[in-house]
Amino acid sequence: MDPAAAINLGEIRGTLADIAAKLGYRGALSPELRLVEDLRLDSVGILTLAVEVEDRFRVCLDAADEAAIRTIGDLERILRAKLEA
Repeated sequence: MDPAAAINLGEIRGTLADIAAKLGYRGALSPELRLVEDLRLDSVGILTLAVEVEDRFRVCLDAADEAAIRTIGDLERILRAKLEA
């Protein structure tokens, strides 16, 4: 992984940790954490997460993106792809 990608991943993880904390999650984030089962996000929490991510990263998550996101790792991959585009 090149240094620029590592910085982006670090920024993504840090920002996602901040958002998760605002939504009530206490603990370290890891790629395998599931949004519903592990972070205990309900539909309002998922919507809040999506809006926060879009606002902070200035990206648009479309319906296909949202359908593919089940874990923190899924969200990180989608964000990196959008940020690198």
